[in-house]
Order: sequence, then C-alpha cells, then structure tokens
Amino acid sequence: MFLNWRDTRNPHGGGSEVYVEKIAGELIRRGYRATLFCAAHDEGPADETTAAGLRVVRRGGRHTVYLRAALAYLLGMIGIGPLSRRRGGRPDVLVDVGNGLPFFSPLWSRRPVIALVHHVHREQWPVVLTPRLARIGWWIESWLAPRLYSHCRYVTVSAATRDELAVLGVDPERVTIVHNGTPEMAPAAPVARTPEPSLVVLGRLVPHKRVEMALDAVAELHHEFPGLTLTVAGQGWWEDELREYAVKHGIADRVRFAGFVSDEEKRVLMSEAWLALTPSLKEGWGLTIVEAGAVGTPNIAIRGAGGVEESLVDGRTGLLADDTPDFIAKTRLLLADDALRAEMGSAARAHADCFTWPSAGEKFAGLISAPRVVRATDQPRQRTHTAG
Repeated sequence: MFLNWRDTRNPHGGGSEVYVEKIAGELIRRGYRATLFCAAHDEGPADETTAAGLRVVRRGGRHTVYLRAALAYLLGMIGIGPLSRRRGGRPDVLVDVGNGLPFFSPLWSRRPVIALVHHVHREQWPVVLTPRLARIGWWIESWLAPRLYSHCRYVTVSAATRDELAVLGVDPERVTIVHNGTPEMAPAAPVARTPEPSLVVLGRLVPHKRVEMALDAVAELHHEFPGLTLTVAGQGWWEDELREYAVKHGIADRVRFAGFVSDEEKRVLMSEAWLALTPSLKEGWGLTIVEAGAVGTPNIAIRGAGGVEESLVDGRTGLLADDTPDFIAKTRLLLADDALRAEMGSAARAHADCFTWPSAGEKFAGLISAPRVVRATDQPRQRTHTAG
C-alpha cells in the first residue's frame, strides 16, 4: 500500500504522484496487488481502480489524510472500512511517501515500511509556511522522521537526496536510489519548433517553483528577441500572483498560462518550444527535464536544486545557473546559438533514453521482495501477492 498525500488526478498533483503511480503500475505488471491511499478531492471518487489495476482510496483532506490513513488501516484490521480483508486485505508492505511530512506509519503498522523521499524540504518550509509553522515542519522532517523511520529502508530518486538524508542521520546504506522513468513523449503527429523563440515552464504553480525567474527572463530578453514567448503549463494557488507579476513587468501579452494540460498537450508544448526552463528551488529528480529532453528540448535549471544535477547534465543536455542574472544569461546564450541548442537537444534525448519505468519498477520490486524488507513471516503464500 502506497501512502501519498495526493494522486495524479488531484489538481495539485505533480511529479511525486506520477512516480508513485508509475511504480505501482510496474509492480502490478509483475503480479503484485497495489493500493494507493491519498487525500480526497473533487476530481476523483472515494474509491476507484485505474486502468493499470491500481486501487485508489481517497479519504480526508490535505491535513487530515495522515490521520485518516492510520484510522482506515487500524479499522481494516478488525474488518471495517475500505482496507478490510473483504475489500482487499492487509498489505504486506507499506510505502510511506514523505512530502515534507510522512504518514508516521511505523507508529501504527507492524508491517514493513519503506520510506519514499523525493527530496528534503529544508529550503521550502519558510517559502510556503509562516516562520513558526516552518520551524515545526523542518523539525518533523529533519529530527523526528529520521528517528521514527530508523529501522526502515528508504527509497529516493537521486544521489543528491540520498546525500541530504545522510546529513539528517539516515545511513546511506539504508537508501536505495530508484530513478524516475521517462514516459513516451513523441506527439501523435510531428510537431515543428515555433518560428519565433519560445520558452516553456511546466509544473505546479507554487512559490518554490519560482516561475518568476522565467518571467524575468522574458522581461529582460524580449527586446533582443522580439518574438519571444513563454508558455506556463500547470495550475496552483500561486497563479494569480504570477499573472500580476507578468502584468507588472509589461510582458502579459508574451506569456500564456495554459493551466492543466493533458499528456498529449504536454508533448506538443515540449516539442515546439526552443527551451524548457526549470527555475525550481528544489526537485527530487526533475521529471520535466527528462521529459523535455526526450523530445530534444534542452533545459536550463538551477545549480544545487537537488536532483536536477542528475536529470540534467550541465554543459551537455542543458545548463545550470547560479542565480537569476545567470539564469537569464544562459537563456540568452541558448536562444541565440542555434547549433549549441540543437547539439544539447540531441544529447538530452539520448540521456532521457537511459531512464525507463520498467527498469525502475524492476528495481523497486526487488527491494520489496528482499528479506531485509519483508520478514519471513510476512512472505506471501502465492505467486500473486499483495503490495497493498
């Protein structure tokens, strides 16, 4: 059973949710049953089974989903509720996804727990919360969680996050890196690059994604590149502030807020853009970087922003910038140099091809079935066994 605060149908879902559901799908293909427990929202029913065979149970809200997961699990042990034996049985393994806050599952489950951490949120707490709440959140993530999960295996998506966890006291020997895969990104029909310079940012519209840096690049460079445009794809509570920022800087007519986009729309946007931009403060991996790379679009991201230094190979598949002026300068460089941009696009495509969901799923399945994760008494009696 995967415990994650959101799912991909949630309007605020992102790369973490894609990762969980892709891994779950790969496990299902290998004979496991899997359940995802996440927060309820208006875009999905309380219970459903996806086309991939993943059962999704939605209960509680952004803050109450953690308590509802514990309650549902404990009630399921006595045959009540969505996690009761008649509704699918008790899980052999729990995958507790910590997006800053974990589910504290070792406190209420006697089953083996894998702690899945995409990245450490040290820099993000003060951006999204008041100072007092930020201190509490960071204390939970940096002090309480490492102690609570001290006997658990960890999974993360990059060596950068493994190193950050080590600083918090998590032994690197207990951490397995399972990279994101790269989905099929070729559009249904061939897509040409836009005739005029174009940029794209894709992701949740929240402060720590720092889309303002991409807007700053447009404001600074549109005089040098008169046809320059930016498409911002994604949704989130910070959108109004970003729209106001574009108006304030006189570039509202050059920025298109596309909102939520389908997978096919994303493929087209990535394929027609000259450059993709990832100004995020921190990413566990940088899924959109390799997605853009899969269609030959190089990326500019921020140095030191976690896993982006692995999803992007600096100087080969894109460029890493040190700050806003450097971010703008490197955007200028790649917009102006057609040959360099094409060379990096080709290298980005080859790099993206190195990461597949089947290989990620195989590694995750091996971790789940390893004796150090599943105790002998928990081993299934049948070939088709339960991950949720």
